[in-house]
Amino acid sequence: LKNRMICNLCMSVFFSLATYVQINDPDAVLWMAGYAVPAGLCFLLCCQPQITESLLWRRMADLHVLVASAFGVILGVLTNILSSVGSVRICTAVGITVFPFITWIYYYMNTELRKHWPEHCTTAL
Repeated sequence: LKNRMICNLCMSVFFSLATYVQINDPDAVLWMAGYAVPAGLCFLLCCQPQITESLLWRRMADLHVLVASAFGVILGVLTNILSSVGSVRICTAVGITVFPFITWIYYYMNTELRKHWPEHCTTAL
């Protein structure tokens, strides 16, 4: 539990710094919102791990993944994918979107990693 809290704190700091860096961007509002939501979610997980059981938290996380995925697809279609900034952003959006699925498959295949999970998490797979 302590490792997860530290990991969530690090991710919250990372996403907060990523939010701050977007200030000079021409479309800063979109990117700042995209980074601020996961920063807030990770911080809430760090402070109150049982927050994942609330419906509001789940809907907020689901909505963020949906919007980030859709925004990544729209960026890929509307912008030149070969441009340096656009390709980095699209790769980042795809990576953030695909990572949970890769992690899920990893944990699904390695059952020994799941034996110390809280009870409410054991039915997720």
